[in-house]
Formats: sequence, structure tokens, C-alpha cells
Amino acid sequence: MPHLTHNRFSVHRFSVSRLVAASLCLLAVSFALAGCGYVVGPAHDPAITSIEIPTFENDTYRRGLEQMLTEAVHREVAKRTTMRIVRGPGAQTKLTGRIVDAQKSVLGETMFDDPRELQLSLIVEVRWEDTRTGRVIEDGIPIDADSVDLFSQSDFAPEVGQSMATATNDVVTRTARRIVDLMELSW
Repeated sequence: MPHLTHNRFSVHRFSVSRLVAASLCLLAVSFALAGCGYVVGPAHDPAITSIEIPTFENDTYRRGLEQMLTEAVHREVAKRTTMRIVRGPGAQTKLTGRIVDAQKSVLGETMFDDPRELQLSLIVEVRWEDTRTGRVIEDGIPIDADSVDLFSQSDFAPEVGQSMATATNDVVTRTARRIVDLMELSW
């Protein structure tokens, strides 16, 4: 029976080649992700340090939406930006909004015409203004439009325990995220 010897150089060569392969894979992944929307550093303009967000206006018959949406936007701004929320004058920017429409529509019915799946839609106008210059800003840069319209929707099915309350919470959260998305710097 032949005697097997352990060659320490082959083990070392194997671990080095494994390290090189792992490094090349990591390099390839980092190049692939470079163009996928990932940003190193803050996504919002660091020069803007404060924002005023008064209670949104509500042109619909669904009362309380304006409070829910304003609170959700406050949470998103506090969570995703470095801006300080200021009440009253003294903020560098001001974010105002108006709920233009809120509709509940039936997507599907049972054979007895009971709603099986419904959809709640929310249309909101937002305006982010630099209080120092009076210019409206979006994507961190001034724009010419007076306001930006956002549309969000949420589907819900009462048969599986979802309700108008869960759909309202979902659509308000989605809208707040989209509003804060508008505040990100474009690149």
C-alpha cells in the first residue's frame, strides 16, 4: 500500500486560490450593485437640516386621514432623514400636502354580490418649499411645478380578516414613504 504524504504547499495554494476566487466574486458583486440605485452617504441633501410639516389638508369626506398621513410623514422623515422637524416658522423647508381624493372600490364580488376584494386609493398633492428662497423643491433640487401629485393604493379582502382600517393604515404608510422618496437627492 502506498504511503500518502501531506503536502503543505498544496494546502496553502488551495486556500490562496479560494481567497482569490472569493475576492473576485465580491468585486463582481460590488460592480453589479454599483448601478442599482445604492448610494454611499445620505440620500437627502445634508445642507437641509430642518423641515416644517403642518397638518395636511383633507378635501375628502374621510375624516382623520389628514392626521394619520401627517403623523406617518413625520415618522418617515424622522426615520429616513437627518432633518429636524420644526413646528412653526424657523425651518429651512416646509412640506405641505392636501389629500385630494380617497376612494374605495370593489375589485371582486361573491355570487351573492357581497364584496370579496376591495381597493382603497389615495391621491395627495404635496409641495416642498425652501422657505429661504420660496422655491419649490423636489429630488433635492428646485422645480417649476407648484406641487407634485402622488397616487397610492391598497387592496384588502374582508373574508380573510382584513378591514378598512388595515387598508387605510397600509395606504397611508405607502403614501408617506413615497412623499419622503420625493425628498431624496437625484443622481
